[in-house]
Amino acid sequence: MTRAYNFCAGPATLPAEVLQQAQEEMLDWRGTGMSVMEMSHRSDEFVAIAQTAEQDLRELAGISDDYAVLFMQGGASSQFATVPLNLMRGKSPADYVNTGIWSKKAIAEARRFGEVNVAASSEEQGFTTVPDQASWKTNPEAAYLHYTPNETIGGLEYDFIPDSGDVPLVADMSSSMLSRPLDISKFGLIYAGAQKNIGPSGLVVVIIRKDLLGHAQSGTPTMLDYKVIADNDSMYNTPATYSWYLAGLVFKWLKAQGGVAAMGEINKRKADKLYGYIDNSDFYANPIEPRFRSWMNVPFTLADDSLNSAFLKGAEERFLLNLKGHRTVGGMRASIYNAMPEAGVDALIDYMKAFEKERAGHE
Repeated sequence: MTRAYNFCAGPATLPAEVLQQAQEEMLDWRGTGMSVMEMSHRSDEFVAIAQTAEQDLRELAGISDDYAVLFMQGGASSQFATVPLNLMRGKSPADYVNTGIWSKKAIAEARRFGEVNVAASSEEQGFTTVPDQASWKTNPEAAYLHYTPNETIGGLEYDFIPDSGDVPLVADMSSSMLSRPLDISKFGLIYAGAQKNIGPSGLVVVIIRKDLLGHAQSGTPTMLDYKVIADNDSMYNTPATYSWYLAGLVFKWLKAQGGVAAMGEINKRKADKLYGYIDNSDFYANPIEPRFRSWMNVPFTLADDSLNSAFLKGAEERFLLNLKGHRTVGGMRASIYNAMPEAGVDALIDYMKAFEKERAGHE
């Protein structure tokens, strides 16, 4: 069977080695006679799986004991409400930076629970750039400062970590977590939906500084109270056990690749290749200011939109899948997360060259 290159933004491609191991362990995990899907989350076997996954994540990301690591459900979008419910702490407002669709969704949800100050926005620029931090209108008394380091849909990525002073910095790192080294100590809270670089959908990883626990607003649902989740080792109720197990396999795979430093070098090389070809072509274009181009999500347009369907059809014939851009942006989008091998990027560029030559008459 041909292994396709899946450029989907999420749920995204997983390492072939991880899928192979999961297949081998599907019916019988290490002689237990059970699939991980069938195990009690309270069993010694699953507790060991969970603890190992957390420890591997801590090692990969450099997470100190000052932080709790939570494996929650509901994806990153559930955190749009969970963050303000836990971090508003009676303060007002919370600062948000608007750099794309996911920022806008987070802002809209947070407004249901308290006052939001949009400290900066690049909406007038079509979300093609990140506002200079010197222009941000932040509040030094804000409950927290929230930003989205990588906007999956628009392909916009910060090349800096904002300085939030004494205000806790909160980041939606769904599409950039574990893609390169990161100084966790600069953040109060990080959340990341699993379906980009961590594992299958449904799981969301939350990394929260422990001093921020225990401040949930009155009326916060128990399942959304970070302290409750932390106090119960992410097992207040039955967690997403199989997704957690698969995330653990991904963490092992990442360690085998050399960790996030090695992964960062590979990811930069993949992105540079793809953007390099786009920039040297008159047939393809990328709208994002080069400094803020995403390593993970590369949107591009064709010179003639009427060719989009033919491009996608030809790509699928070559097993280059899920290249259609988001409906709000159009064009194409290649998501090249950790599990996308360089060979996949090379295959995409080869196809883009062939399509350009055929349709545009370029030599």
